[in-house]
Amino acid sequence: MIEAVKIWNEPNNKSHWDPLLDPEWARFAEMTRLTGTAVRAENSTVTRVLGGMSPIDPSFVRRLEEMGVMEAIDVVAVHGFPLDWNLWPIDEWPARIDEIKAVTDKPVWVTEVGVSAFGSEEVQAWGVKKTAELLIGKAPRIHWYSLYDLPRTWEATTRHREAEGSSYYRHFHMGLLREDGSPKPALEAFRPYAADMGVCQWFHFQDHRLDDAVRWLKGLGVRRLRTGLSWADRYRDGALDWFDRQMETLADFDVTVTFCFTPEHRGLEPHHTSPPQVAEEFADFCAEMTARYAPARPQDAAISPARLIA
Repeated sequence: MIEAVKIWNEPNNKSHWDPLLDPEWARFAEMTRLTGTAVRAENSTVTRVLGGMSPIDPSFVRRLEEMGVMEAIDVVAVHGFPLDWNLWPIDEWPARIDEIKAVTDKPVWVTEVGVSAFGSEEVQAWGVKKTAELLIGKAPRIHWYSLYDLPRTWEATTRHREAEGSSYYRHFHMGLLREDGSPKPALEAFRPYAADMGVCQWFHFQDHRLDDAVRWLKGLGVRRLRTGLSWADRYRDGALDWFDRQMETLADFDVTVTFCFTPEHRGLEPHHTSPPQVAEEFADFCAEMTARYAPARPQDAAISPARLIA
């Protein structure tokens, strides 16, 4: 069910990793090394992806390389939203990827790219086409964020919430579909590129949108999907039942699954962005999920991980 595992999400973004608790990313580096080794021990053919950078920062890659992280991963991932949050023009996408290629010999995937319809649905549709033109052929994996708008009764995963002003509300309008499931102009703009651009869609615990999402994705012709399994959710009642249902429902796609979110009672501080008290516990969770949803088969020993990176 799993093509690749992604170790954390946006570790250089304070909305996903607390820089006050780990200012030099030493704890993150240790956790990633342990996790990459644990995943490889469960299945040597699963591609291990470094949690997507946001912002795109070559110095962050160099810092992690100094701490031995690159030996435990196969791919470096980046995230970019130049029409919404990044301080660079959309035409700079190729140059931003080249910045990372200049400091690592790992393949560079774009595991989140998107345009909000907060200001204009027509601008979002244009952004889909422009992004496809800039990135298809430049990156081996591209995941558009996202299929659905975020329901307005939920909270966006960001640290300062409404204090961010309009930047916060842009989070709720990133989908090709509106909250009620109706299509935006961006959906038809995306359709011609669906075989080359995958989708990133996070599913919350017991997410009511799961089955409809699969119908839409298959109808569009999407082959590659990025989603997540939350370490924090592992402690909920019925967690494995939900994980099983989610992964079985997504079994027809080439799935990149992101492992992240610290349980409050296992963090240095009680927050999902906190480094864990014990890094091995996160590695154990990732190994458990890999064994459950990407179990090694005898014939896998003859398959090179590079085949899945190309």
